[in-house]
Amino acid sequence: MYQAFLIKYGEIGVKGKNRHIFEDTLVSQTANALKDVDGSFVVRKENGRIYVQAQTEFDFDEAVEALTCVFGIVGICPVVLVEDEGFDKLAQTVISFAREAFPAPDVTFKVVTRRARKNYPLESMEVSSALGERLLEAFPKLKVDVHHPQVTLHVEIRNKINLYAQTIPGPGGMPVGTAGRAMLLLSGGIDSPVAGYMIAKRGVKIDAIYFHAPPYTSDRAKQKVIDLAKTIAKYAGPIRLHVVNFTEMQLYIYEKCPHDQLTIIMRRYMMLLAEHFAAEDEDLGLITGESIGQVASQTMQSMAVTNQICNMPVYRPLVGFDKQDIVDLAQKIGTYETSILPYEDCCTIFVAKHPVTKPNLKSILKSESHITERMKVLFQEAVDTAETIRVEA
Repeated sequence: MYQAFLIKYGEIGVKGKNRHIFEDTLVSQTANALKDVDGSFVVRKENGRIYVQAQTEFDFDEAVEALTCVFGIVGICPVVLVEDEGFDKLAQTVISFAREAFPAPDVTFKVVTRRARKNYPLESMEVSSALGERLLEAFPKLKVDVHHPQVTLHVEIRNKINLYAQTIPGPGGMPVGTAGRAMLLLSGGIDSPVAGYMIAKRGVKIDAIYFHAPPYTSDRAKQKVIDLAKTIAKYAGPIRLHVVNFTEMQLYIYEKCPHDQLTIIMRRYMMLLAEHFAAEDEDLGLITGESIGQVASQTMQSMAVTNQICNMPVYRPLVGFDKQDIVDLAQKIGTYETSILPYEDCCTIFVAKHPVTKPNLKSILKSESHITERMKVLFQEAVDTAETIRVEA
C-alpha cells in the first residue's frame, strides 16, 4: 500500500543557517541505511521535508527497521501518494486508505490538511472538513475528536497528495558526523557499547580502541568486541577499531606497582594509548562507559586521577545512569546478549582483591615514576603492533 516515507526530524529544524548541512547529512545517511534493504529508494529534500520514495516493490518491515537506526530521525510516516485528479477521486482514495490504515471501524479521528501547493482550489480547513464528512458517511461508527483523536489522518497537498496516519518513532538525536568525532574505549562489557551508542546519538562519529591481552584473553574475546562494534555501526556507521596488545604493559605494571593501585594505573596507561590513537585519527576526545560508583575505578576520585593523565576531554555519557538503565538500553540496541558472553577482557584480569577507591594522585605518580622508562618502550611496542580493523554493520 505504501510508496514512500515522510521523515520527521527534531533538533535539526532549529539549526538556523547551518540547517542545510544537517539535512544533507541526514539525507545521505538515510540513503546509506537503505542500501541493503530489498527494494530501490530515492531520498530527497522537498520544501523543508525529507522523503524516502520507493522506486520498486520493497520490504516494508526491513525498510522501517533500517530507518529506526538513523540518528536524527524522530518519526517515520508511511505515505500513500495520490495523483491529483479532483476532490471526489481524493475522497475515494482516503476512504480506501482508512479501511486499511485505521485500526478499527469505531475509532476517534481527525483530518489535518497541509496545503503546500497554494493553487489548490480548496482551503486546508475545507479539505479537512469535507474529507471528514466523507469518512463519517463511509464508516458510521467513526467519531470526530479534534483534541485527542486515536487516529490523525494527515493530508499534504503537494505535486502529489500525501496521505499518512501513522508515525513510527525514530531514535532521535543528531546525524552522525555533524558534531565531530571521538575515540571510544571499547571493552567486551555491557557499558562501553552503550556509551558509544549514546555519544553517536549526539552526532559524534565513533572510532574505537580495544585492549587485547593474549594469552590471557582469547581470540573469542577479540571477536566479541568486533561483534559489538558491528552492532554499534548499525547506528554510528563504519567504525575504525584499533586492537592494541596490552599484555606486556599489564604484566609490568602488575610486577612493579602496588596491587591496590593496579586498576587505576592500568587505566591511566589505557587512556594514554587511546589518546595517542585519537590524535592520529583527529578525534576531539575520548569516550568511556564509566558510571559514578559502579566499580572501584569509577569513583569520582578515581575518575579525577584518570583524567589527570589526559590532554583530551573525556566524555562519559553514562555517568549518571543506574546499572539497570544501562542494561535496558543495551537490550534495546542489541548489544546485551553479546556483552554477556563469557569471554574475559583485559579489564577483568589481574584485578586486585581490594583496589583503592580514593586514589591519591601523588601516590599514583610516585608508583608510576618507578616504571616510566620501561613503559615508554612497551608503549611504543603496543603502538607499533596495533591492528586497525574497519568494522561495518
